[in-house]
Amino acid sequence: MRIAVGGIHTECSTYSPVLMAIEDFRVMRGADLLGSDYFNFLNAQGVDHLPLLHARAIPGGPVSRAAYEEFKTEFVDRLQASTPLDGLYLAMHGAMNVEGMDDAEGDWISAARAVVGPDCIVAASYDLHGNVSQKIVDQLDIFAAYRTAPHIDVRETMVRAWSMLVDALTSGNRPGVAWAPVPVLWPGERTSTEDEPAKGLYRRLADFDRRDGVLDANLMIGYVWADEPRATACAVVTASDKAAAAKAAEEIALSYWNARKDFRFGPVTGPLDDMLDIAADTKTAPVVLADSADNPTGGGVGDRADVLSAVLSRKFENTLFAGVTDRPAVEACFAAGRGAIVPLSVGGSLDPASLPVRIEAEVILLDDPGCEAERQAVIRTRGVTVVLAARRRPYHSIADFARLGLDPRSVRLLVVKSGYLSPELAPIANPNLMALTEGVVNQDIESLASHRRTRPIFPFDREFVYQPQARLSARWQD
Repeated sequence: MRIAVGGIHTECSTYSPVLMAIEDFRVMRGADLLGSDYFNFLNAQGVDHLPLLHARAIPGGPVSRAAYEEFKTEFVDRLQASTPLDGLYLAMHGAMNVEGMDDAEGDWISAARAVVGPDCIVAASYDLHGNVSQKIVDQLDIFAAYRTAPHIDVRETMVRAWSMLVDALTSGNRPGVAWAPVPVLWPGERTSTEDEPAKGLYRRLADFDRRDGVLDANLMIGYVWADEPRATACAVVTASDKAAAAKAAEEIALSYWNARKDFRFGPVTGPLDDMLDIAADTKTAPVVLADSADNPTGGGVGDRADVLSAVLSRKFENTLFAGVTDRPAVEACFAAGRGAIVPLSVGGSLDPASLPVRIEAEVILLDDPGCEAERQAVIRTRGVTVVLAARRRPYHSIADFARLGLDPRSVRLLVVKSGYLSPELAPIANPNLMALTEGVVNQDIESLASHRRTRPIFPFDREFVYQPQARLSARWQD
């Protein structure tokens, strides 16, 4: 059996003015793809694995059309060179937006289908924050999505999709996909699977998996910061039986609709000043404060300094702020050298709506991994240690801090650009606070510009009637 593997994986806020370029992606090609930890489960016996191209980027603004077309052209060329194929596995995210394009994944997957032909079985894995469309579903035979947010089942989901593909080819039983859109669009911060009602909704997906004729049941939250027609929640079911698939999809969709008014933020959440008041009065540590609207893992730019300015004005001591994307500030630190006192303008280097804060700081540490775009600088000013990054990036793992000689567990206040905390930071938060801040992934979603979104949709619209109606993939219809 010949199975090709590839895809493109990122999440794009259409409210961000910063386009993603080729250099923003980590690209794996050929043997490097198979040799990576990300794809090291591709070891099924009797399968000739054919690695193509996989491009992955930290969420951000829309992908430039030129970058997308270059990736797509290379992927399609490699795919064409690998034919004939029995199967194709696509590791996707689902919330990519490309300049001038409403349904980037639909375009990518359709181009792949055109190459491999109608007899090839195509499987895809998705982030639960991906946006699905009929165009996407019509090209697929197998679909599997994450069931956790924060995402701790990425590998498990990829294995689910891959295993269904191998099983289908081995058994000769071709599955199909049904889906049911749900006109609800909440942010991930209100729908974490750590909290109810999402926790219970996702726990019950395993019950659907055990039904006769159902292989894999999925609830997609969708991505709210994409102002495009396909942005919506939905249920997606991979199955061997059409009636069972449709029934399961409609039940999952209705369960999400019925819970639509019950979703709340998990951590203590409120305006920035209120959260800083709580932090100032709290005796336990570390207090972890999330700057929710500038979260790079949600599509935020990562260069806003308004929270840093507020923290400095409060004169917090023993505070770690990680981090602010500002390449010019990093370069200024490298030019001055470790130990230097340097005047800096921090923030606002990418998004014109971001205002910088002007400070005088001591350069504590310089991290140069050999590429200027990957440099980091650690500075200290007025009792606050600040991490600066040349490239947009999060600071969500302990290793991110350890590399810089920092211990987030030892500070009184840790500020990170995040929504819900990562699985490594959440356990150390004492307590966990989330500030409703300004930025391109802000939580005031009902005030977001909504020019191209399909309406009505909750909570943008409140009073309308909905009844789920499952739709089959065009490949699965009689």
